[in-house]
Amino acid sequence: MAITDWPLEDRPREKLMLRGAQALSDAELLAIFLRVGVKGKTAVDLSRELLQTFGSLRQLFDADAQNFCATHGMGEAKYVQLQAVLEMSRRYLGEKMRRGDALTDPDAVRFYLTSKLRDYRFEVFACLFLDNRHRVIQYEELFRGTIDGASVHPREVVRRALHHNAAAIIFAHNHPSGVAEPSQADERITQKLKDALHLIDVRVLDHFVIGDQVVSFAERGLL
Repeated sequence: MAITDWPLEDRPREKLMLRGAQALSDAELLAIFLRVGVKGKTAVDLSRELLQTFGSLRQLFDADAQNFCATHGMGEAKYVQLQAVLEMSRRYLGEKMRRGDALTDPDAVRFYLTSKLRDYRFEVFACLFLDNRHRVIQYEELFRGTIDGASVHPREVVRRALHHNAAAIIFAHNHPSGVAEPSQADERITQKLKDALHLIDVRVLDHFVIGDQVVSFAERGLL
């Protein structure tokens, strides 16, 4: 049965307009992006098949061009469109962080940092520099390493904090393994950075470890 023959409340586009995007399943959202299916399959059928093939929405988004385009019903045009949508989403989140509003929503910060760091295949340490009203000044990725870890230098973090005239800072780094549990090394370097920044009156508000989940040092009582 074609989607146009479905009840209005079950059609992905109409459902989104009536109930909002959050009411749609991954397959329904993907179907809106695909727009059309293939012979014998609706866009929703094709979306479910894609999610089953790749394992999840994230793994579909992470697929390289060759694997994506080799999938039935996909091609270079869809791959390019998908990459453009993903990049627009990242830039939108970046603009929200930079527009000057104070950071009052911890979930928005988590979402932004996750979008920046989660998909690296190597470890990256980043800083979110804030003013005295906790408004974002700048996001910077300062150190990159291997899967085993990144060398983080307190002197460089202090130098960048002074450069931005920051009053507060949020750290974030990813665990490419997907396991977000902080290591003892993570705890040690966080304390070293906190001590160094204390000397120039810059407060450390949090340190997020990004994996398949996100762990907050502040929520764990580790700061």
